[in-house]
Amino acid sequence: MDCDPGHDDAISILLAGRSPHIDLQAITVVAGNQTLEKTAKNALNICSAVGITDVPIAAGMANPMVREQVIADDIHGETGLDGPRFDKPSIQLDNRHGVDLIIEVLMKSDGDITLVPTGPLTNIAMAIRKEPRIVPKIERIVLMGGAYQLGNVTPAAEFNIYADPEAAHVVFSCGRPIVMMGLDLTRQALATPEVIKKMKPIGNKASKLFVELMEFFTKTQREVFGWSSPPVHDPTTIAWLIDPSVIQTKPMYVEVDIRSDKSYGRTLCDYFNISGKQANTEVALKLDFDKFWNIVYETLKLYS
Repeated sequence: MDCDPGHDDAISILLAGRSPHIDLQAITVVAGNQTLEKTAKNALNICSAVGITDVPIAAGMANPMVREQVIADDIHGETGLDGPRFDKPSIQLDNRHGVDLIIEVLMKSDGDITLVPTGPLTNIAMAIRKEPRIVPKIERIVLMGGAYQLGNVTPAAEFNIYADPEAAHVVFSCGRPIVMMGLDLTRQALATPEVIKKMKPIGNKASKLFVELMEFFTKTQREVFGWSSPPVHDPTTIAWLIDPSVIQTKPMYVEVDIRSDKSYGRTLCDYFNISGKQANTEVALKLDFDKFWNIVYETLKLYS
């Protein structure tokens, strides 16, 4: 996992950290929803709070490859994870740089590693640039980012891609299979009052954290976007890995706009194959709402 926690990243970590279908090898952290110092601290807080203590967590890139830094404090708050209160974490960051940890895990693998980035793609792109030999070792990249329709930080662009379009260009053009959970899909993953009500009676640390996260997230998403219920973007990646039938996808050729002013950071998705170029990405279209939230529910129940 490569993430920038972030309320929805936190739910992704909860799913990956306990699902019997996921073998979580490492967590790397990037700047995005907040600065690297804050997102790294958030990753430690989340994992410590629910007992994910046997997975290395390493801080990676603090800035985008080219552009100036942007953060999403209007959505995730001053800490990047406002809402819950955490005790001092019982775990520490790994001494390795996040980019180096990605490279190390891949180089030691048999080519069976899936990368799951749910923030800006800086760490992944830098790893590819630093050590190109990792590319054939990547089984697939399942990412949250982009949109084939409407953006959320500009009319054209989604936040994770906009935060580092040049990194996204490197990733989308790397030649490995990509599954893209864009806003068109993730805006269907709404944490409705009924969903939050369903999770609360589980009564363990994970469900308590989920409820606290979603209560804050509901408030900011309503204030910024007018949503009555917040879209929980990032966990769609892990849910798809657990059960691909939860999400319908369509193969498309996708490239990232890194040159224009008004569409900078847009994922240009060739929905109708107008270009005639071979598809390089499975773009998510439709979510099975009940199945998705049942995956979250059943996984949260596995925590003590």
